Amino acid sequence: MFKVLTLNNIAEAGLQRLPGEQYEVGGDIADPDAVLLRSHDMHSMEIPATVAAIGRAGAGVNNIPIEAMSKRGVPVFNAPGANANAVKELAVAGMLIAARNICTAQEFVKNLGKEGDDLDKAVEAGKKQFVGFELPGRTLGVIGLGAVGVEVANVALALGMKVVGFDPQITVKRAWQLSSGVQQVDTLDRLFRDTDIVSIHVPLVDATRGMIDSVQLDLMHDDGILINFSRRGIIRQKALMTALDSDKLHAFVTDFPTAELVAHPKVVALPHLGASTAEAEENCAVMVAENVRDFLVNGNIRYSVNFPDAAMPRNGDYRITIANANVPNMVGQISTGLARAGLNIEDLLNKSRGELAYTIVDLDGPVPDDTLVSLRSIEGVLTLRNLGKSIS
Repeated sequence: MFKVLTLNNIAEAGLQRLPGEQYEVGGDIADPDAVLLRSHDMHSMEIPATVAAIGRAGAGVNNIPIEAMSKRGVPVFNAPGANANAVKELAVAGMLIAARNICTAQEFVKNLGKEGDDLDKAVEAGKKQFVGFELPGRTLGVIGLGAVGVEVANVALALGMKVVGFDPQITVKRAWQLSSGVQQVDTLDRLFRDTDIVSIHVPLVDATRGMIDSVQLDLMHDDGILINFSRRGIIRQKALMTALDSDKLHAFVTDFPTAELVAHPKVVALPHLGASTAEAEENCAVMVAENVRDFLVNGNIRYSVNFPDAAMPRNGDYRITIANANVPNMVGQISTGLARAGLNIEDLLNKSRGELAYTIVDLDGPVPDDTLVSLRSIEGVLTLRNLGKSIS
C-alpha cells in the first residue's frame, strides 16, 4: 500500500488513477511515499524523509524546493503541456482585451450611472476614447516555444498576424509542431525590435529571471502590448513601470498582480487564471498522478524537472532503482555488488541529467538485505528503492 499526501484539492479524475486497493490518499497522511500538490508552498514545510516523489499538477514548480529534493534523490514531476490550451486561450484573450481596450471601456460604461436616452448618449459620446486596433497585420513576438508558446504562435498566425519566436532551447518535438510561418530569431533584442505585441511563455529559472529589461522594452514598437502569463520575475519591475508611464507600452496584461501594477491604468491584472479551467486542472492531475504512480510501482521517470527521463519495461522478476550523483564507475560498482550476491542482471538502464543520474536494474531474483545495505553505502548513492515484483 502506497501512501500519497495531497496538499491541495486534486481533480478527481487524477485521484482515480490511484485506486484505493493500492493507495491511501488524503490531506492528513503521515509518512507519505509521495506528495501531490498544485500551488501549496513547500519551501516552508518539513518534507518527511519517507517521501520518494513529488508531483505538481501543473507546469511551474517554483513552490517546490527542487535543489533540496535533488540532493535527497527525490524526483519532482510536473505536467508540461497539460494546461497549454487553457493558457493559450488566455494569452489570445489578453491580446484582444488590450488591443480593443475592453477593460477600461467596460469600467467607463459601468460607472456612467445613467439610464435610458442619457445612457445611450453618454455611451456614444465616450466610445471614441476607446478606439483600438485589429490583430491582423500586427507582429507578435513569442518568447519561449514550448507547449504553450507553440500554440500561441500557431493561433496568432491563424488570426492573420505575423509571428516571430525566440527559444534557443526549442525541442525537436516542438519544432515539428511549430508552423513554418513562424520566423525564429536568435536574440531577444531582435524579437522586441520587430514586434507590436510580446507574449512570454518561459519558466522562471536563473537564466530567465529579469531577462526583460529596459534595453528590450525600448526596442519595442511604440504603443506595444506586453503579456505575461508565465511567471513574475521575468520582467524587471522598474523597467516595466517606466515603459508603462511613457508611450512605449499601450498595455500590460499579467496573471501576477502587485499593488503597483493593479493601481496603473494601463495594466490588466488577473488572479493567476492561466490554468484555471476544469479541463486544464483535470489534464494536469491525470498526467502527474499517472507518472507518480508509474514511478512508485515501476521506478520509471517521465516528465521530471530534476531527473532524466528513464523508463524501461519490466524484463525480470525483480527490480531495483538507484538515484545517484553523476560520477564515473557508478554502474560498475552496482553491477559488481549484484554479482557478488549471485544475481543475474536481466536488463539495465542508466540515464543522466547534469549532476544527477538514475539507474533501473531488472534481476532474476530478490536482492538480499545485506546487498541492499552495501549498495546504499556506495559513495554518491542518494536513494535505492527495492521494488520487488511488479504489482500492476
